[in-house]
Amino acid sequence: MSSIIIEIRAGAGGEEAALFAQDLFKMYSRYAEIQNWKTKILDSNQSEIGGIKQITFEIKGNNAFSEMKFEGGVHRVQRIPKTEKADRIHTSTVSVAVLEKPETTQIDINPSDIKIDFFRSSGPGGQNVNKRQTAIRLTHGPSGIVVTSQTTRNLEENRKAAMEILKARLFERERKEIENKISGERREQIGNADRSEKIRTYNFPQDRITDHRINKKFHNIEKIMSGNLKPIIKALTSN
Repeated sequence: MSSIIIEIRAGAGGEEAALFAQDLFKMYSRYAEIQNWKTKILDSNQSEIGGIKQITFEIKGNNAFSEMKFEGGVHRVQRIPKTEKADRIHTSTVSVAVLEKPETTQIDINPSDIKIDFFRSSGPGGQNVNKRQTAIRLTHGPSGIVVTSQTTRNLEENRKAAMEILKARLFERERKEIENKISGERREQIGNADRSEKIRTYNFPQDRITDHRINKKFHNIEKIMSGNLKPIIKALTSN
């Protein structure tokens, strides 16, 4: 059984990007449910109209990493936003990072390398939703990596979640450094979780999803967004 950490961040497109980030999170959550995987939110930041600016969550289950690693990259959506009055199609982007969760013995962090800050959890619009400072921010000095967790009102639970995210980020950083040393340059292949790489376009008016890595098109967007990811994952893993 493998565990992964997925980070979804709204990119270009403002509130529409945040709404699509929410849609992607629902799609992955539903697929995880279909696969009998367990999902746990580690950190999230909502937008004012119900979208997601950023969310980090863990998925645990058989073959989770081997199937979900292909989701890393930039996802582009083309559709008419709910807030659009002139029926114009907008293009927005959302970035997804898929991190393999390391075993306990694979990543060793020196406690003295971590700076810990506490703050109040914030809700949509940035207002504080908790009177106590139970949200936590960890800054790893040697790498400069900063992670947060504010999903619960329990300080210890948020600290553990933040550490899980930090370990996964460090593990991914170490993996990429090894790959770069071996290849001498950035790998160009399916499964690369480079956030700058546009991997997929979701065209709602034409009811079409295009995966640019294998140049293949899939129809019935609503069904796919409801968790029917298997055809896309199967095409990617067999390519």
